[in-house]
Amino acid sequence: MGDDEVSNKQIIFKDYVKGFPKESDMILESSTIKLKVPEDCNDAVLVKNLYLSCDPYMRNRMGILEGSYIDSFTPGSAIKGYGVARIVDSSYANFKKGDLVWGLTGWEEYSLIKSTEGLFKIQHTDVPLSYYTGLLGMPGATAYFGFYEICSPKRGETVFISTASGAVGQLVGQFAKLSGCYVIGSAGSKDKVDLLKNKFGFDDAFNYKDEPDLNAALKRYFPNGIDIYFENVGGKMLDAVLLNMRFHGRISACGMISQYNLEEPEGVKNLFNVVTKRIRMEGFVVFDYYHLYSKFLDTVLPLIKEEKITYVEDIAEGLESAPSALIGLFSGRNIGKQVVVVARE
Repeated sequence: MGDDEVSNKQIIFKDYVKGFPKESDMILESSTIKLKVPEDCNDAVLVKNLYLSCDPYMRNRMGILEGSYIDSFTPGSAIKGYGVARIVDSSYANFKKGDLVWGLTGWEEYSLIKSTEGLFKIQHTDVPLSYYTGLLGMPGATAYFGFYEICSPKRGETVFISTASGAVGQLVGQFAKLSGCYVIGSAGSKDKVDLLKNKFGFDDAFNYKDEPDLNAALKRYFPNGIDIYFENVGGKMLDAVLLNMRFHGRISACGMISQYNLEEPEGVKNLFNVVTKRIRMEGFVVFDYYHLYSKFLDTVLPLIKEEKITYVEDIAEGLESAPSALIGLFSGRNIGKQVVVVARE
């Protein structure tokens, strides 16, 4: 290795996946990288990755995508995902050596990022840097814009959130409580249900695995129906929710994690309720709202400092732990936002 060349551990994506992904679909390898942006790369940065984010949407990128908002992973290359990093070298005027950024990077120790369009400079460092993988990053913005911009909450309305203890759901619930709504969430274990009620301030919560009849469960928790549903699951849960929505209810469709590992997606039988109850159901991708990121920060940073909002992270140490951490999302192993620590400085 030359003087400016260092070892670079990487998590390599092996090949396209059908069904449930496995840790063996990702391989830890070591290569080398020069700690300088190549002369032919304009507006590029070379970064040292500090924290990586494990997110459910990454499962879709393990398959062959057509007409999607994001590209498939490239077999034989490092996995791409959100992370927090420090600039090592830059050919882009807006970033300089030492700057902290969050955005799309590689699952590796060092990444050459040739397009800086998806990177945000971190200005506020009086909160944990790992928060920029979650609360102050993509999941936080997803929760904020998906709830406020699409659901238009009103005080006193009823709100249901599936996968409510995850990176996005835990925040939607807290935003809903701050808006004066009645909030119930579903999760997949007793510990997660306890977290929703005791840590995040939900009015109530239930373990969907203990409910053989989701329609009956929702009628029990929402005797007068649901005004707002923040959709993270799809499938049987969505079907049951449609039966329990109120007239002029709103559904913000963020993700459908129950469908990601199925070769044939489940059908939804109760969609006619969208017509009869005048329900507005809107899917969204957070990229569409990044131009409002400063507005999001202006709202959320004071809430953190005033301790009006809380956040739980599930920390995995070391790049080598990343495949296991990602796979764990799909069995609900994580409690809170799943973060992988690559380096702390």
